[in-house]
Amino acid sequence: MRILVTGGAGFIGSHLCEALLKEGNEVVILDDFNTYYAPDIKRENIRGIQDHIEIVEGDIRDAILVERTFGKGKFDAVVHLAARAGVRPSISSPKLYFTTNIDGTFNLLDACRYHEVPDFIFASSSSVYGVNEKIPFAEDDPIKRTISPYAATKLAGEQICSNYSHLFGIRSMCLRFFTVYGPRQRPDLAISKFTKKILNDETIQQYGDGSTARDYTYIDDIIAGILGALRYEKSKFEIFNLGGSQTTTLSQLISLIEQSCGKSAKIEVVGEQPGDVPRTWADVTKAGELLGYAPETPIEQGIQKYVEWVKSR
Repeated sequence: MRILVTGGAGFIGSHLCEALLKEGNEVVILDDFNTYYAPDIKRENIRGIQDHIEIVEGDIRDAILVERTFGKGKFDAVVHLAARAGVRPSISSPKLYFTTNIDGTFNLLDACRYHEVPDFIFASSSSVYGVNEKIPFAEDDPIKRTISPYAATKLAGEQICSNYSHLFGIRSMCLRFFTVYGPRQRPDLAISKFTKKILNDETIQQYGDGSTARDYTYIDDIIAGILGALRYEKSKFEIFNLGGSQTTTLSQLISLIEQSCGKSAKIEVVGEQPGDVPRTWADVTKAGELLGYAPETPIEQGIQKYVEWVKSR
């Protein structure tokens, strides 16, 4: 297959591109290498595969660039990972998030329509569930209210996918990722920041009393879920949770990182952040039944793997 991976130089994207190449696919990356974090990190992510892929450097908001990319040769599928990510920065820069995550997604789907690309995989987020009282979160839970611009853009993206699937027959799989971590993780995320600061004997900031909880998902499990969605052909539109199917409190997470680092954390407790949900927990029954998805890396093992990777750098 010839597959376009948007955001392919990022954390999840670079791992996916490696997996796609191993399966014998032709891979094209579309990435703008923006400065949300150091572009050099993204270039390093793909250094080992850059001679085996085509790299298009540009912004998904640029409809002309997107059209030109699709016009160079037919894609069999698009995996759309490119986005402005993160809840907190979306609150300070909502317009950037709306234009990138909504307009950019529209540009890609419209290109799929006119260039007859049959399959579209959309990276959504557990953030769409908002303050969901029912646990674990299931795909058919009613979503009454998102609480951050980032979450709103991801929910809007799912609806655009639904539109294009219904109207134009594009098979669209929306994957709700639950707090992905592992080697090459974005430097702004908690596990990355905590690990580096604990190893360097620096103070970490703990938001709230440590009781907030997340369903952390190791990168290898996420990649297995994406590949399963690419192979799935039994319906034209589906939403899937991809999570670790277990919850870990912030206090437990810090403790696990301390154990793996062999050091105690210096903790500064600060206030909870607006837009953060109190907990996430994925019901992955549907993904298991339809995609064969089965997370294999528990948080204890995943943190150990990540810390070992950081120490090896």
